[in-house]
Amino acid sequence: MREIPFYRPMVDKLEFAYINEVLEGDKPSKIDQLEINAAKFIGAQHAIATCNGTAAMHLAMCAMNIKRGDKFICSVNSSPAVAEVVRHFDAEPIFVDIDADDFNIDINKLEQTLIKEAHKKLKGIFISHMAGQPSDMDVIYELAKHHNVKIVDDATSAFGATYKGRKIGAMDSAISCFRFSPRLKCSTASGGMMTMADDELYERAKLLINHAIVGSGWDKFGNLGYIYDVVDIGVKYDINEISAAYILAKLAKINKSIARHKKIASIYNKAFEKYHNIRTPVVKRDHIYGQYIIKIDKNRDGFAKDLKEAGIFTGLHYIPMHLLSYYKNKYGLKVNEFPVALANYQQILSLPIYAAMSDDDVDYVCETVQRIAQRRA
Repeated sequence: MREIPFYRPMVDKLEFAYINEVLEGDKPSKIDQLEINAAKFIGAQHAIATCNGTAAMHLAMCAMNIKRGDKFICSVNSSPAVAEVVRHFDAEPIFVDIDADDFNIDINKLEQTLIKEAHKKLKGIFISHMAGQPSDMDVIYELAKHHNVKIVDDATSAFGATYKGRKIGAMDSAISCFRFSPRLKCSTASGGMMTMADDELYERAKLLINHAIVGSGWDKFGNLGYIYDVVDIGVKYDINEISAAYILAKLAKINKSIARHKKIASIYNKAFEKYHNIRTPVVKRDHIYGQYIIKIDKNRDGFAKDLKEAGIFTGLHYIPMHLLSYYKNKYGLKVNEFPVALANYQQILSLPIYAAMSDDDVDYVCETVQRIAQRRA
């Protein structure tokens, strides 16, 4: 049976060349090069590579000195990593419902929550840019300024996404966090990235990323000088050279990859537009389609099962946080507490979309979805 995985990396000679350079050990650091190239691509003042995307988010909280009892607002429809990194400080995530069309945080409900939770313990807002379509950042920055809180971007699917001509990661957020490994398990290589403009935040993150060790300096092989000290409670979140080499090759092809995602999305949009039981993504702003999320009018699980039986694997972005056992039990959240996210969850399905998909792969997904949709009409 033919199989279309949910994700498959696009690998060519560049990945092999960069990794071989690392193994040969006689070239400049690929980590340094990755950070320089990523900052230049985004237009950011500073960039720090991390071992994965969750590490970037957690390091952001460390750099911002989040403490027990602090509060951070986040979308109820986001990766489990978002609330998780807040909870690691015994701080409190405050969930907000979503917009029914683009699945990003609902701006009106965000404003209501900011008013309700107004307190010195409220430190910031995680803004998740769903599927690669940015949230309405002008309004969000205005709200953040009015309520004196910081914005941290969860740009998991939005590396290269733009808002009114500016890239996410080069705007007015305190820190923007990205992930380069699109699968939660079995990634070919894992990596994350933080960008920021503030020099103090940058220096603190750079300190904490490797156990808060200070010394007489590191050489290009990672050897620390003879004398060192530890000046804070740090973490071990720095990326390794091989992963950095792999991701550096991916970064060199990022514009081509985004263009391919948009092309596949346009094919999907046209293929599914006449089916009343499928709703294609609603585009309000620039959309790079890190995921391609459709809505199924009924029996989403049955639809996904039929696709799997045809060899097409799908994803779910996301199960709302208030339905997950830990948060439901910890905060006594009710099923209907976030009605838009709940209704959305019952219908959404993420189809395969990645640069390595061939035209035949895309056609097969289109034909299969059409066949299932027609049978269910």
